[in-house]
Parts: sequence; C-alpha cells; structure tokens
Amino acid sequence: MKYRFKFLFLPLAVCAAFGCSDNPSTPSETPGGGNEPGGETPVEPIEGCELWMEFAEGKSTILPDFSYAGYRWGECPLPVVDYRVFDVCDYGAVPDDGLSDRAAFEAAIAAATASGPGGAVIYVPEGRYEMRDASSPNTPIVIDGDNIVLRGAGRDRSVLSMSLPGKVLDETLWNTPEMLSFRFVRSRTDEQLFLTDIIADAPCGSHEIEVKSVSELAVGQRVLVKLAGDKRAEAVAAEVAPHAVESEFAELIADGVHVTEYHTVKRINGKRVTFYEPLGHDIDPAGGWTLHAVLDRSGCGVEDLCFEGAFDQTFVHHKDALHDSGWRMLTFLRQAHGWVRRCSFVNVSEALSVMLSCNVTVDDCIIDGNGGHSAIRSQASTNVLISNVEDRAGQYHSVGVSKTASFTVLHRCTIGAATSFEAHCSQPRNTLIDMCCGGLNPNHAGGDAAQGPNHLRGLVLWNYTQQGGLDGNFDIWCRNNRFVMPVIAGFSGTAAFNEAHTSALVGNGTHVEPLSLYEAQLKLRSAN
Repeated sequence: MKYRFKFLFLPLAVCAAFGCSDNPSTPSETPGGGNEPGGETPVEPIEGCELWMEFAEGKSTILPDFSYAGYRWGECPLPVVDYRVFDVCDYGAVPDDGLSDRAAFEAAIAAATASGPGGAVIYVPEGRYEMRDASSPNTPIVIDGDNIVLRGAGRDRSVLSMSLPGKVLDETLWNTPEMLSFRFVRSRTDEQLFLTDIIADAPCGSHEIEVKSVSELAVGQRVLVKLAGDKRAEAVAAEVAPHAVESEFAELIADGVHVTEYHTVKRINGKRVTFYEPLGHDIDPAGGWTLHAVLDRSGCGVEDLCFEGAFDQTFVHHKDALHDSGWRMLTFLRQAHGWVRRCSFVNVSEALSVMLSCNVTVDDCIIDGNGGHSAIRSQASTNVLISNVEDRAGQYHSVGVSKTASFTVLHRCTIGAATSFEAHCSQPRNTLIDMCCGGLNPNHAGGDAAQGPNHLRGLVLWNYTQQGGLDGNFDIWCRNNRFVMPVIAGFSGTAAFNEAHTSALVGNGTHVEPLSLYEAQLKLRSAN
C-alpha cells in the first residue's frame, strides 16, 4: 500500500517525563503498563499524517518503533553524576607543555576503575593534553569499568590532542587504533556465551520469544538475539524483496542473513521470554536463531571535552590509511546505557563509533575543522540515539550506521551540504533519520557493493530538509546507493524519489505532523 500526503495540522506536545530506576541495568516497568504484546489498552491517536495515525492506532507495520533508543530507553534525561573525582593533574598531567600526558591519564584511569562500583569521574582541567606523540605506543588508552565518566571543563577549554596519527594494524586502510576507547576488555565470543535456541516464530515488532530453555535467564539480564548466517535462498531473497537479489551482493549470498540485537529480559513465563524492547526482525527458527549472554560495561560517559587530531590534507576516499583512519578519536565498545555529550571533534578521520553496544546517547556534539572520513556512527549496536550533532567539517560519511545496527535514531542532526548520512552496508536495519537537515549526495553512504545493500528494511527519513546535493532523481536502488524500500515522509529539497522503490512516500516539499517521529513515539509510549 502506498501513502499519499495528508495533514491534520494539530500541534504535538513535547515528550513527557518518565520515572527511572537508579540501576541502569534493570528496566523500570513500561510507564503506565498495558503496552505489552497482546495487551488491549486503547490508544488515543495523536493527529498527524496517515502513516503516523496508523502507527498510533496500532495498525501500521511500516514504521518501526524507535522509542526505545537512547540512554535508559529515552525515559530519563542524561544524568549529572557526582561521583568521586580523580583529577588527571594529580597523577602527573601538565596541560599546555607539549609533552605526553598519556601515562598520567592511564594512572588516573587505573585509580578510578579500582575505586569500586560506586562510580568515578576522571576530570580533565582546562588546557591541552598530549595523548599521542612519538613516545606513545600504537594502542588506544582504554577505560574498562562501570560508571566511569570522563569529564572536561568544556569542549572549548579541555583538549585531548593527537600530534601524530595512529599506524595501521593490518592490511586494511581503516584499522588504526583510536585515541581513547571505553570497552569491556575481557569479553568472550558469542559461541562461548551461548544460552539457548529460539524455537518458535516471532514477528518483527513483538516483544516476546519462545526458547528451548530458560535455566540461564533472569529478569533484568541483557541478552543478544542472534542470527548467524541464514543462507537459505528464500531468507536472502526476503531481505531485499521486492527487489531481486543482485549478483554483486556476494557476501550476503555467501554468508547469509545476519542479525544481532541487544535486548533486556522483562519477564519469564515458562519458556516464553518477554523483552523490554521490540524485535527488529521476523524470527523463523528454521534459520538458526540463538540467544546469548552479554558481557559489557554500563553507565559510562564522556562530556565537555574536545578531541583534536591533526589531519590537514584534502580528504581523498581510500587514498591511504592516513586519510581513512589515521586520526580516530573515540570508541564505545560493549557499552550499555552510556553517553557522550557536549564534545567536539576537530581535524579527525573518525570522530566516534558506538560498537556492539546498546542504549547509548550521543548528544550536542560538533565535528569541526578539516573534513575527514567518517563522523559518528552506530555499528552493530541496538537502540543508539545520535541527537543534535552538527557535522560542520562535512565528513565523507556523516552521521549514520554500519554493520548490523538496529533501531538507530539520528535526531535533529546537521549533515554537511556536500556529503550524506552513512549507511555502510553489512546489513543495518531500522534507522530513523528524524528532523535532520543537510546534504543528500549519492555514493556517500559507504560500504562495498559485495556487502550490499547499503541499508535493509526499516530506513525512515522523517522530515528531512535537504540543504545541498542532488537536484533531480535520487536513485535509491543503484550500485553503492541501495536502500531497501525506505519510508520517506515530509522530505523537503531538490531531490526526487521513485515511489515504486519506497514503502511509503508521503509529502512533497512540506513537513508532516508530528514533526519528530522519535519524540512522538516516545510520548505515545509514555501514555500507554
């Protein structure tokens, strides 16, 4: 079914406040209850375009529910913590002297992580601190602990600087060590963390699965729902339908369909497990779906800092390792309910990647200086919120997703006029680009054609304002620019789309109501 433009022109109230638990690993009950699978609680629709009306009334299968994205599922503001403070200058850091401060930072990090589970703030006073010079090893500075916050005096006052780039770790161009990494170091493979098989069908959007055994499951536990390569021809065909499977999709054909989603157990009843968050893909147990334990860190944050590289060349895509990844700044790896806010990234190859993580919020960040390779991405993560990010540098791939990311929300972000959002192949799904503005240029999504399409089902462009890029037909089903049946609602700009290649094409040059789909979905969930 195709949707045409429809307005009711009624205002949308801002998102209501939620209550929240003090423990970020344990979900509070769904606000007000009654919004569970099979529930009969009536929902009063919020007026707007027909797509929204049908979602609000529980009739739509086109729009994913993005309302669980972000720290604490979007239900709480980012915290202002008052943990014990570890000042890097007390461990030997000296700002503005041009000498390496890495050893002092590592000493402060060691003291903070050894201080216990009550949390710690690693404080960086005003000044410039050298993080990588000729004396530095070719490894990131690692923070491995729960409730650790790295805090500066302001993104225009506390600067973490790389004077020299990282060196490549393998034969690729994009794998140099980042400056700083929050990560769970002692993780194990998914195979080692196997819990049980999923044994029954479950539709996309459901919160419930049936498993072979619940003996190793507990309420509040984070788990990984995984499909590790369904190579059946019908499964591969379903991923790109109604398009045909192209021969160039070599990896999709050879390796099969992959899904990784992080979920939190809300309830266990017999062999039925209810998750707090909705599933992002239909489950057919014949494909080999499994459930795994998750080892991660929780409650970590980065705030009020500037991450500064020294990339000063005109960027050339895949020219060499220096251009592609020499100046990588920050990664969040195996993190839950964390955040990065009020930070800037200047003269960088890559600003920030959130990897193998869930419910991380990136808010009010700036990418500035000389343009490089990539901006801020959700990579193989679930329910990541990237909000109010301004890509002033115009990274070749701007804010976006890669690998098996699911339920990523890009909210009120600004993308460089000469670039576009990232959708970097390797099977990302369910991405909302919500009230964003900026360029729309082909061939900037990223990813090799063999790993295509660039984005599978569930891509939603909601009230996107184009401010640069293509004038005329924007082909969303061609090499290096393949998006499987996106929803495009309220698009404003010079580009045009083939309606046959969309699940819904609503609006023509004018925004639709509600203005923000994420905010409206979150408000709707709070009312149920």
